[in-house]
Amino acid sequence: MEQNTTRKIIPQSGDHNLLNYEKTYSAFSWIAARNELLGDKQETLNIADIALDATIRAGRGDKAALRWIAKDGARRNISYKELSEQSACFASALETLGVARGDVVFSLLGRIPALYAAALGVWKRGAVFCPLFSAFGPEPARARMEIAGAKALVTTERLYKRKIAPIRDQLPSLKHIILVGGGEDGLDFDRLVDEGDPSYKMAPTKPDDLAILHFTSGTTGKPKGCMHVHEAVITHHVTAKYALDLCEDDIFWCTADPGWVTGTSYGVIAPLTIGCTMLSDEEEFDAERWYQTLANERVAVWYTAPTAIRMLMKAGDELPRKYDLSNLRYIASVGEPLNPEAVIWGREVLGLPIHDNWWQSETGGIMISNYAATPIKPGSMGLPVPGVKAGIIRQTEETFGVLTEPNVVGELALKAGWPSMFRGYLHEEARYKKCFYDDWYLTGDLARRDEDGYYWFVGRDDDVIKSAGHLIGPFEVESALLEHPAVAEAAVIGKPDPVAMEVVKAFVALHQGYEPNESMRKELMAHARKRLGPAVAPREIDFTDDLPKTRSGKIMRRLLKARELGLPEGDLSTLEGPTQ
Repeated sequence: MEQNTTRKIIPQSGDHNLLNYEKTYSAFSWIAARNELLGDKQETLNIADIALDATIRAGRGDKAALRWIAKDGARRNISYKELSEQSACFASALETLGVARGDVVFSLLGRIPALYAAALGVWKRGAVFCPLFSAFGPEPARARMEIAGAKALVTTERLYKRKIAPIRDQLPSLKHIILVGGGEDGLDFDRLVDEGDPSYKMAPTKPDDLAILHFTSGTTGKPKGCMHVHEAVITHHVTAKYALDLCEDDIFWCTADPGWVTGTSYGVIAPLTIGCTMLSDEEEFDAERWYQTLANERVAVWYTAPTAIRMLMKAGDELPRKYDLSNLRYIASVGEPLNPEAVIWGREVLGLPIHDNWWQSETGGIMISNYAATPIKPGSMGLPVPGVKAGIIRQTEETFGVLTEPNVVGELALKAGWPSMFRGYLHEEARYKKCFYDDWYLTGDLARRDEDGYYWFVGRDDDVIKSAGHLIGPFEVESALLEHPAVAEAAVIGKPDPVAMEVVKAFVALHQGYEPNESMRKELMAHARKRLGPAVAPREIDFTDDLPKTRSGKIMRRLLKARELGLPEGDLSTLEGPTQ
């Protein structure tokens, strides 16, 4: 459907961090942003120092850094000073355990206070933090920890027994299991913190030292470990100001799961660099609880996902009217394109439009956004963040060109140079190099730019499935299905869904002697859920006698999806055997 590029929502009134987009964009420089944030401290840079200790040095150590809401509704405030001391204690414990600078420490945790102390403590130690999604099954967790050579894992006893114990003997590099709440299978996180040194001297890390690993799924191979460095914090800070309009006195709620890049960049780091109070709710989505939280906690800035917004829309327009949302002044969304109806719904029902933005695990921070000071074109990604140069490119084997004419579809590319740009795929230098043409990062997303410079997402040029804000690689799902003795071949696609955007659908060919019946379908779905977790496992499974492949043996997921949706099948010249 052709997107309406002329319909606009006028900018919000009031004071904002970004008052004039064109003026700010033209005058912006990353060097000036770095100097403003770091001052005279240029040689060393540590995320935890900017996120915690800078606020303490400014005399606001007693301010609540984190307001945590437990599943039962109990609330707990943790100040900047307390969080700094807890993270220092954990850093000292890591050093005592032999975790060295540059070692990779994983977390497998939900939204609990220990997550924040652990992440910040890892950075204070000079180690590398890598979060895992708590709904992962054993296999996705194993693959990521194996690639990274995990030295330590912070989790809970329940998650350890369910997710890690089955694959523990396959991870020889994993030396330490640290359990929040204690347990017989590892070290007690709380005891380590209690016995640690709150005055631990932070590691003198450099701006280009590795700080974070974010894994993103590929379409034809193993997960890719995006490498981010300490100076990424500069992008986090700038985008928190301009794209999220976040201020020091705000209560900020980022609903992203801590296992994903948004949950780290904007659920931990960015709000702390601003010096505001971040909200964390341990409970999963519940429409009434969310509205109640927005009202009771007086949330000012709310960063969420299109899937959650669609679920709130489904819950009805009357529910939010029961609550006082007058403190809420800014709503932003990320994870997948936000449909125009959701933007309009926000303005009509919540009293505020929803500001969509775009970025990737590779970019480390928001790159394109709608702003408080600019008109919103519902359905648009928005305009590039100050300091980011974007373009639509066309590339062939012989030519590369940045398109200047509007409304022409091409690949979205970004000029390299922003601080949170990933510095590599772990152990995959050749794969990393393929992402660039000269100094342009090729995002793999298809988009167009309209006459006013707004960008519009068109689609992904590969097969990664976006489901409820999660990126799911078909290869991982197919591999898990192939572990079942009945499965001869498997292929996975994303099937459109009105709530989750896409759900995972699998096509399976069985070995001889197995019947493609409902009982087998249920058995395979249960197997996949156990191996992968419910967020990644297929929602639907169809049986087939043969999967379409290229002559080189690669399954043509594109063709499967076209047939599933009744779309044109396109070029079949590489199809194995006679054209079908």
